Amino acid sequence: MRNADAATQKRILNRLKRARGQLDAVINAVEGDSSCREVVTQLSAVSTALDRAGFAIVSTAMQYCIADPEKTAEEEDGLTVEELEKLFLSLS
Repeated sequence: MRNADAATQKRILNRLKRARGQLDAVINAVEGDSSCREVVTQLSAVSTALDRAGFAIVSTAMQYCIADPEKTAEEEDGLTVEELEKLFLSLS
């Protein structure tokens, strides 16, 4: 993510890696014939981790737009503010 500072990018990567680990736990739970409760709990954790990463990615892009409104859509990965808003809302 070229618009994110190093700390933000690290935070987003950590969330995505956590989601990957939780998805592995879901797969193991299904393969191991775990209870429905355990599988659903792990799925919920994956979903939450992905949502948080998505919100962080979109909010970083929005902050970039607000910080430098003179940038054109092409300079912002081709995203307009309206498109960023749609992306943000698609995560909810």
